[in-house]
Amino acid sequence: MKKTNAARILDKYKIIYELREYEVDKTDLSAENAALKVGIPLEQVFKTLVARGDKTGVIIACVPGGAELNLKKAASISGNKKVELVPLKEVQQLTGYIRGGVSPIGMKKNYPTYIDSSALQFPNIMISAGVRGCQILINPNDLLKVVAGTIGEFTDID
Repeated sequence: MKKTNAARILDKYKIIYELREYEVDKTDLSAENAALKVGIPLEQVFKTLVARGDKTGVIIACVPGGAELNLKKAASISGNKKVELVPLKEVQQLTGYIRGGVSPIGMKKNYPTYIDSSALQFPNIMISAGVRGCQILINPNDLLKVVAGTIGEFTDID
């Protein structure tokens, strides 16, 4: 397996992690599908969403696979009055990653990153490694350190 940029950054910080590869189904890039293929419960698989606040600009939200980002809560926690998800066509330009492979680690810029507090109930969570078909299993506290993240409650669980 070729190391991704996100994995190289974790190596640089001497953070322990595990890479897990799976076969990509381009018709189903969902967190549910990734969770099933890597054998991790959906609530432990965190998707990385790119949003834009009216005051702060781009923000990153890491939310559990079965949850939806609550835009009002995200605005409140990030110091914005309003937050909207960025259109998919802008995601790669902003982050350097394509849909289904957006990692909170190693983006083009260091955007403010918010991680849902539910991550802390697990010894490890799974995030994208920065390419489709590869996930990183990482301790949530280590993820917080490497992305200088903020913990908060800003999701609605399905």
